[in-house]
Amino acid sequence: MRQEDTPGAHEVDLSVVIPAYNEERRLGPTLDAITRHLREAGEGTSWEVIVVDDGSTDGTRDVVTAAAADEPRLQLVTSPRNRGKGNALRLGVCASYGHRVLVTDADLAAPIEELEHLDKALTDGHAAAIGSRATPGATIERHQHPLREYLGRAGNFLIRGLAVPGIRDTQCGFKLFDGDRAREAFGASRLNGFGIDVEILQHFRRSGWPVAEVPVRWAHQSGSKIRPWDYARVLAELTALKARSVRRADLLAALAFLLMSVLLYAGRWIDPNHRYLPDSLQDQNQWEWFFAVTADNVVHLRNPLFTTLQGFPDGVNLMANTVMLGVSVPFTPVTLTLGPAVSLGLAMTLGLTATATAWYWLIVRRVVRHRGAAFTGAALATFAPPMVSHANAHPNFIVLFMMPLIIDRALRLCEGTRVRRDGIVLGLMATYQIFLGEEPLLLAAMGMLLFAVAYAMARPDVAKESWRPLLKGTGVALLVCLPLVAFPLSWQFFGPQSYTSVLHGDNAGNSPLALLSFAERSLVAGDEETANALSLNPTEQNAFYGWPLASLAFAIVIRLWERALVKALAFTVVGAALLSLGPRIRIPLTDTVIPGPWALLSDKPLFESVIEGRVAMVCAPALGMLLALAIEGLTRSPHTLTRFLGLTAVAAALVPIAPAPLKSVERSEVPAFIADGTWKSYVDVDAGETLVPVPLPDPGNAEALHWQTAAHLEFRMPGGYFNGPFGEERVGIYGAAPRHTSNLLREVRYSGVVPQIGDNWRAQARRDFTYWKAGVLVLAPQGYDQQLREAVEKLVGRQGKWVGGVWVWDLHDGS
Repeated sequence: MRQEDTPGAHEVDLSVVIPAYNEERRLGPTLDAITRHLREAGEGTSWEVIVVDDGSTDGTRDVVTAAAADEPRLQLVTSPRNRGKGNALRLGVCASYGHRVLVTDADLAAPIEELEHLDKALTDGHAAAIGSRATPGATIERHQHPLREYLGRAGNFLIRGLAVPGIRDTQCGFKLFDGDRAREAFGASRLNGFGIDVEILQHFRRSGWPVAEVPVRWAHQSGSKIRPWDYARVLAELTALKARSVRRADLLAALAFLLMSVLLYAGRWIDPNHRYLPDSLQDQNQWEWFFAVTADNVVHLRNPLFTTLQGFPDGVNLMANTVMLGVSVPFTPVTLTLGPAVSLGLAMTLGLTATATAWYWLIVRRVVRHRGAAFTGAALATFAPPMVSHANAHPNFIVLFMMPLIIDRALRLCEGTRVRRDGIVLGLMATYQIFLGEEPLLLAAMGMLLFAVAYAMARPDVAKESWRPLLKGTGVALLVCLPLVAFPLSWQFFGPQSYTSVLHGDNAGNSPLALLSFAERSLVAGDEETANALSLNPTEQNAFYGWPLASLAFAIVIRLWERALVKALAFTVVGAALLSLGPRIRIPLTDTVIPGPWALLSDKPLFESVIEGRVAMVCAPALGMLLALAIEGLTRSPHTLTRFLGLTAVAAALVPIAPAPLKSVERSEVPAFIADGTWKSYVDVDAGETLVPVPLPDPGNAEALHWQTAAHLEFRMPGGYFNGPFGEERVGIYGAAPRHTSNLLREVRYSGVVPQIGDNWRAQARRDFTYWKAGVLVLAPQGYDQQLREAVEKLVGRQGKWVGGVWVWDLHDGS
C-alpha cells in the first residue's frame, strides 16, 4: 500500500514509477539521479516518484524510506510478496496521480535526461512514447552479454509477430504515458511478469491511442534480475495474452467453420478408412497415395520430389504432380500412425476450416467490422459451390488459408511503412504456397491483378502513392522466394518425368449458363442433371453460383457503387467470370461462338495447363466481401423494414446454394492377396520386380493405388494415375505412357471385347512384362473380368490361379 496520500496529489504533472525487487544496491543512485533531475527541471512543475517494492527480501524498503525522509515527493508502495514486474507496475501506475506517467527500471539504464525526448513525443500528440534501443538514432553505450542480446532480439521478433507489429523494442524499461490512459491500461492488465510491456502496448493499439518509438541512450547495468528462463516465461505470457485477446465472436466463428467442414465430410468421417467419396472419381485414391508416398520418402530420407513406386520403371515427378508437400510433409506422423485415408481427411477438413477462418480474419481486418457480416462473407468464400465441388477431390483447391494472408501482406506493401520486412514475409508466404499449390496461386494472382487495376482506376490518388512500395516489396519477395524454390521448380519443369504442359481439350471453359445455375451438391436447389451437362465432371463444377446470388450481387453493386472497394470487387467478379468462359464463348440457346478473353492467355506458358473454368473460383471471395459490405450496411440501417427486407434477400440468395454433405459410399475391400501379404511370395522386391494389376491402373480406375497404400508401399507397379510426359514433345498426359499390352487390356476393360491374340501379341506382351520387370499379374473381380481373364490367358499362354480373392499369373513359371 502507499505510505501517504499528499493533499492536492491530483495536481501532479509527472509521476515516475519504479518497480523494485531486491534492488538495495542499485536503487539509491537511481533515486538520487531522478530526484535531482526533477528538482532542476524548474519551478511550476509538480512531480512524484513512486517506488513499488515487489516483496524484496533485502534492504530495498529501507533505501526508499531513507530517501523519502529528505524528499516528501518520494513514495513507497509495497507488495506482500514477489509477484513480478507486471504486478509491481500495475500497483505503481494505479497509485499515481500524474498527468503523465514515466515507468523506468531501477537500474536507470536509460538516463533520466532522456525524458525530454519522450516528453516531446507526447507534446506532439502521442498517447505514449517508449524508449527504444532498436530505432535509428539510439545509442548503446555498454552492451549486454551477446547471448542476452541475441535472446532479446529473437524475443522482440516473436513479439512483433504475435502482438504488436511495427514496434521494434517493447522491452526497454523507459516509457512515458498519458496518465489517465496509462491508469486505464494498467488497471485492465492481467500479466504479472515481464510480458506486461507488450500487454500495455497492445491495449494502446486496440484503443487507437498513438504510440511513438523514440531512440534513447542506453547502457547495460550489472545486476539485472532477468534470468535466461524469463525469456521463455515472457513468450508463455504472450501466448496466453494472444489467446485472451481473441474475441468470443471470433472463436465462435472458427468453431462454426470447423462444424461446417465436419458436416460436409460427415459421410466419410463415419469410418474414414472404409468410406469413399464417389464424386472424387479416382482422385481420393490418388491423393491418399500422394500422402502415403510423401510420408514414406520422408521417413526413409528419400527424395520427396520423385518416386518409382508408380509408373515403373520411368517413375513419377512428384513436384509436377501437386503432392502438396506443404501439408503432406507436416502430416507425415499422422499418415504413418493413422494411415493416409485419415491423414487426407484431416488435411481437407482442417484445411477448409483454416481457409474460412483466414478469409474471416481478412474481411474483419480490411472490409467490415461487423462479425456476423464477416462470417457470412467468409462462409461464401470457402463453401461456395465451386469450393464444395473441389472438396470432393482436390485439397490443393480448398486448402487456401495462405491466400488471405498473401493478400493482406500485399496490401501492407501498398501502405509503404515496412516495405523490406513485408516483402520478405510475402516472399516466404509465396514460397510456402508453392508447396501447397501453384495453380491456385496463379489464379489468386490473376484475381489480385484484376482488383488492383480496378481500384487504381477508381482511386488514382491511392495508386500513385502505392505503386512504388508495392513494386519494391514485390521485388524483395521475389528475391526471397526464387532461391528457395529454384531447385524444386527446376526439378518440376526439367527433372525426370517432367512435361511441358497438360492439355485439357477445347471445352474446359464454363458455359455462361453455368454461372447462373445450381451445382449438384447445393442442398436446396441442387440439379445433378444440369450440373453434369454444364461441367467436365463432379469435381469441376467451377461456377454454379445461382441466379439469386448473381442478382443480389448486382443489386449490391448498384446500391454501393460510389465506394471504390465495391467497384474493384465488381470488376474482379466480372473479369474472372469472363475469363472462366474460355477462349471461345458459345452464346446460350444459339450456335453463335465469339472469342473470349482467355484466348489471349490460353497458349502462354503456365496458363496453357490451367483449366480455365477454375478462374470462376476467384469470384467466391469477391462475392463474399460484397455480401459482407451489404450486411454491415443493413445492420446499421435505422429502418426495421429495410433491415428485414435486405437480410431476407441475402438469405434467399444463399439458402439455395448452401452445400449438402458430400456423397459417401462403402469402399471396395482390398483383396486378401494384397491385404494379408500373400503377394510377397510372388514378387521379388529385392530384385526390383513389380506387381502388375490387370488392367494397369490409370485415371479411369486407380484402385490399385489403394492396394499399394494398404501394403505400405512395399511393392512397385507400372501404370498409375499421375501427370507425366508422352512422346518426343513431352506433352503432359494423365497416367503412364501407354504400351501395347496396357492399351490392349484397357480396351478390353472398357469394351468387353477380346481381340484376336496371336504370336505377335504374345511376343509384345513378353517385351512389356520384361520392361515392367513384372513378377506377377493380378486380376481382381470387376466389370468384364471374364473377358480380361481370357485376354491375359491368351497373352501368357496358360490359365491363372485363384488366390486370395484374385486371379494370379506367376510370371516366374516360364512366361
